[in-house]
Amino acid sequence: MALKITKDNFEEMVLKNEKPVLVDFWASWCGPCQMLSPVIEKLAEENDSFVVGKVNVDEEMELAMRYKINAIPSLIVFKNGEAVAQQVGFISEEQILNMFK
Repeated sequence: MALKITKDNFEEMVLKNEKPVLVDFWASWCGPCQMLSPVIEKLAEENDSFVVGKVNVDEEMELAMRYKINAIPSLIVFKNGEAVAQQVGFISEEQILNMFK
């Protein structure tokens, strides 16, 4: 299951994580976010090489503003505390995995 990321645990779970972290910025009212959710959960369950977390932009506006999230779903891959790849909108599992390359 994807981790619930908040401003209180973001630094520990994402920025200080030894593994790469995929962060899904989403909202409950967003149709494409709902379509992407099963893909995100599948990746969270099947992959040990990276961590998967979700940020609800309605609850965590500070994080959404910090990373300039203007459209959702937005996916950001963090490595060593740095955002290294970003995609907006619904994308396939293969496209998500390619963000780590």
